[in-house]
Amino acid sequence: MANGLESSIREVASKVVKYVEDIAEMKVETKYVQIGADGTVDYSKAKPAARTTIKLDGDSEVIVPLRQSEAGRFEIDSALLEIHKGNVTTAIDYRARILNALVGAIQSFSRQ
Repeated sequence: MANGLESSIREVASKVVKYVEDIAEMKVETKYVQIGADGTVDYSKAKPAARTTIKLDGDSEVIVPLRQSEAGRFEIDSALLEIHKGNVTTAIDYRARILNALVGAIQSFSRQ
């Protein structure tokens, strides 16, 4: 029985390690695509509007395209930035729920 339990624990631990490696870095990329004159959309031509990378240790990188105005100032497309911020928040919330479920499963398994 101990060998079966030990094998199960190793299998679960291996899956947890794989999952943690997979979530160690989260990338959120918001893209845009132009609607054609006839109303068609070719999603294969989507281009990045903003990208955020968040690492499990808290480090992050945000890349936001800017355009330079005639006055020489850099400007952000605030509507696209708001959409991207919503996408990042959704991704963070989802990862937190998955991690909480994983911790709950490990705690439940360890009580057995």
